[in-house]
Amino acid sequence: MSAPKLSELKSRAQRLKPAVKLGKAGASPELLAELGKLLDLHGLVKLRFEGFKEERKTLSKELAEKTGSTLVQQVGHTAVYYRTSVAKS
Repeated sequence: MSAPKLSELKSRAQRLKPAVKLGKAGASPELLAELGKLLDLHGLVKLRFEGFKEERKTLSKELAEKTGSTLVQQVGHTAVYYRTSVAKS
């Protein structure tokens, strides 16, 4: 991803509220499905770590890999993901 695109996504992400919260259930199939659905709808999604705070760096990369998205940034207990929308016919 180009630097200007990454910068633009980070700027947009600052105005977002966390749409998904990762709690004590962890990276469950339900959480992955919800994150994937939100990425399809919005393209840019912010996730907040309510649990697993010590593993958040590892988990954030794992979630990006499993959802086919790009980890735009991780700051504190939040992570931002981006995936280009697939045009639906």
